[in-house]
Amino acid sequence: QDYYGKELQKLEDLKTNACVASARPLPKAVRDALECVHEEVVARYYGCGLVIPECLTSRRILDLGSGSGRDCYLLSQLVGERGHVTRIDMTEGQVWCGDGASFCPSSILPLSFPSSSQVQVAKKHIPYHMDKFGYRKPNVEFLQGYMEKLGDAGLADESYDIVISNCVINLAPDKRAVLREAYRMLKPGGEMYFSDIYASQRLSEAVRKHRVLWGECLAGALYWKDLYSIAEEVGFRPPCLVTASPITIGDKELEGIIGDCHFVSATFRLFKVLGSSRAGPGQVIYNGGIVGHERELVFDANFTFKEGEVVDVDAEMAAILQSSRFAEEFLIRDGGANAATPQGCC
Repeated sequence: QDYYGKELQKLEDLKTNACVASARPLPKAVRDALECVHEEVVARYYGCGLVIPECLTSRRILDLGSGSGRDCYLLSQLVGERGHVTRIDMTEGQVWCGDGASFCPSSILPLSFPSSSQVQVAKKHIPYHMDKFGYRKPNVEFLQGYMEKLGDAGLADESYDIVISNCVINLAPDKRAVLREAYRMLKPGGEMYFSDIYASQRLSEAVRKHRVLWGECLAGALYWKDLYSIAEEVGFRPPCLVTASPITIGDKELEGIIGDCHFVSATFRLFKVLGSSRAGPGQVIYNGGIVGHERELVFDANFTFKEGEVVDVDAEMAAILQSSRFAEEFLIRDGGANAATPQGCC
């Protein structure tokens, strides 16, 4: 907490590109929304690119550990006034109740934090953003809590359409608990869309206990194959890799400690698909109805759907599309052959 609350004041303080790795190109709607976020909020944000999924109108989103609130303010615009964004963060210096109240529920600490904290940045700009968006009242709330114990923050089971996370799960000691809690929060057909740091092997004790490497999001990186096994264990369908970018280390001392391990910043999609969903492959046709993705929808590294084109999908993808918020955007029919095997990120 000290590393983020005190030592990191701007992006230039980082010793690797783990928290600024680029993602896929942004659609115009997201670029326009980003321009409406106050420049100080953007400058105080430390995340892995930008974690914004598609098809968000009127959705309920839970943001795990969002720092200065940049992603929350983006999502606030994209879900619209009828949607809702809840942010939960473990760092006390990053917490504010977004309804404008001077207190939070009993399980959430009230805010009384120094002006240097990220929460102060988010708090002082909330009137700016609500006025900019034309909202009568905020559609965001900011809570304190732990990703491994979301129920303690007063969050109800199956109450969110989407859970997002941007480069913070690596900071959690119990990653299995984080994915289990996210699964519990999601409605049937819901999605966890998240970017994080992954390693090409399980990390040595020297790496795992290095203070700076923890702060740089590397010491807690999950071995990418473990993500697949944990996701399956808690109930998710196999992870869909969206993007992956290599991490570069700009510090010789850190390079020596890391050795031959390689790191990537990767974005994955995990879906909560119940067992009663379809069990066979299919053919799908995208109708081009998603704002910002009218001509084509790059769903993941294996599947790009162009408007009006017939695409063969495997049983997993057929089940995901049919049971999720994307169902209305596709014509789905039986048939087709199994598609390519999902790819690893390292």
